[in-house]
Amino acid sequence: MNRRLALAALAAAIVLLAPVSLMTGRAMVPLAVWFDTSDPRWVIIFELRLPRTLLAILIGAALGMSGAAMQGYTRNPLADPGVLGVSAMAALGAVLTLYFGGGAGGSWIVPAAAVAGAIGGVFLLVALAGMTASVITFVLAGVILQSVAGSGVALALSLAPNPWAVQEILGWLMGSLTDRSMVELLLALPFVAAGMAAMLALGRALDALALGEATAASLGINLTRTQFVLAAGVGLATGASVAVAGMIGFVGLIVPHLVRTWIGGTPRQLLVPSALGGSLLVLAGDTLMRALPLAGELKLGIAMSALGGPFFLAMLISMRRRAA
Repeated sequence: MNRRLALAALAAAIVLLAPVSLMTGRAMVPLAVWFDTSDPRWVIIFELRLPRTLLAILIGAALGMSGAAMQGYTRNPLADPGVLGVSAMAALGAVLTLYFGGGAGGSWIVPAAAVAGAIGGVFLLVALAGMTASVITFVLAGVILQSVAGSGVALALSLAPNPWAVQEILGWLMGSLTDRSMVELLLALPFVAAGMAAMLALGRALDALALGEATAASLGINLTRTQFVLAAGVGLATGASVAVAGMIGFVGLIVPHLVRTWIGGTPRQLLVPSALGGSLLVLAGDTLMRALPLAGELKLGIAMSALGGPFFLAMLISMRRRAA
């Protein structure tokens, strides 16, 4: 499919879905209310649903592009931004803050702690990988980081001082955009923007790496620098996303694969379409969760996992059939 047409279609779908997201919820708010500041429902739109809609678009873009960058770097269509362990470190930072009751000090404290955890994770990842430019070593360092952070989260849950702390931690880990405000949006935006800019700057390197590490090096690509910039870009984007929304999985796995099948192209050409596709998927998922007639709102992270599990299985079956 024509790449420009595909980009236009994805952008148009996001623009059309955004007003639907603003109207959808327990209280349906018609379009006429948006321009009537005297109507109390105006507050629902601009103080509750608008930040939530913008965060869904931002987080989806961050996760989608991060997944495309990781799949391009590792040359593996099953790679996910979570494999670097930075998102797990962000989760650990938030969980420890909740464990010690730091969330009571303000709505910005838990996201800030998660961002700090993500930044610390980036430095730890680079330190573990060392100066080697090997993709395998880099990914293994991420797996180690992810394992250690996951153990820390499990330990915090098992030693939680009371059941309310456990409930608060589990609720955050499930991933949700409920009750998010402009505070979380403004906190995540600069980190996501910096991370996505770093990934876009690696376009030429990702294309060269598709030919192999030795070929990329012969083309003048600095593999160590590429590794560091990738860790910083993916870490900042996914870490900030986890910081404000909790753990939302499978977006970085599903979207690049769908975009690659639909549009095709080199790893560099998949970055922007994957960002738009991620925005569309997260926005559609969050809107659907609010539209379901349930007693309580289903967590977005659970919904993405419910979608991602069967998709992942279908993709594995398809790959095995092609290999047979």
